[in-house]
Amino acid sequence: MNNDNSVLKKILTLRDNQWMEIEDPVVMEAPVTLILNGKELVTLLCTPEKIDRLALGFLRSEGFINTIDDLSMIRVKEDGLVDLELKSDSEAIEKLYGKRTITSGCGKGTVFFNVLDSLQSSPLEGKLQVEAAAITRLSKELQSHSELFKRTGGVHSAALADQNEIIFFFEDIGRHNAVDKLVGECLLGRVTMEDKFFILSGRITSEILLKAARLKTELIVSRAAPTALSIELAEKMNITLVGFARGQRMNIYTHQWRVLKEHS
Repeated sequence: MNNDNSVLKKILTLRDNQWMEIEDPVVMEAPVTLILNGKELVTLLCTPEKIDRLALGFLRSEGFINTIDDLSMIRVKEDGLVDLELKSDSEAIEKLYGKRTITSGCGKGTVFFNVLDSLQSSPLEGKLQVEAAAITRLSKELQSHSELFKRTGGVHSAALADQNEIIFFFEDIGRHNAVDKLVGECLLGRVTMEDKFFILSGRITSEILLKAARLKTELIVSRAAPTALSIELAEKMNITLVGFARGQRMNIYTHQWRVLKEHS
């Protein structure tokens, strides 16, 4: 086993009309169970790296906490358990237990708030704008960061960026896990997200859109496609979706004014 979240497996491969036995790097996958205030909350299937960030980001994305100061304890155990304790155990938190939707995301994605409820949410009011050239440049840079993907082809990438640079970057077998790790990193570093945006490698589905809305992130860029529901939610919540950001192309699906076009 390597310390790079991949393992070598003996395989039979066909290359150039020749069968060969080789050792091939395969991405690791592990269950991580979050225990919140002594109760089992959820088990996430993930790339076993930065588990504390994943746990923190998951709690923030799903509305259990707002800042790192809402927690009195976080402890990552070797047996795939993460113990977390809130400073206060409100009735609202109790109601969230069990109110979940199994999502379309790889890695057994789960969201704890009702999609229909989210349609009633207030639209985001920020005025973030980003140059199209910056989106093109940073989307290309996302690829250069993706070392685990280059080795295994088995993970999604997620980055938090501003107009100038990629600030944080994570890879995981689940695209929602990669986003949650970004969020956890921001919590630990007390980095605000409202004036920044996501760059993703995977498709933009409703659970990703809802995470962004809860985090007040106004722009999501991906190399892949959005779903119809994510576009509907983005339109209602005043979030800009950019898909197929590859090379010199991109599709803007909602709220085009956030992307500044050259020579306009």
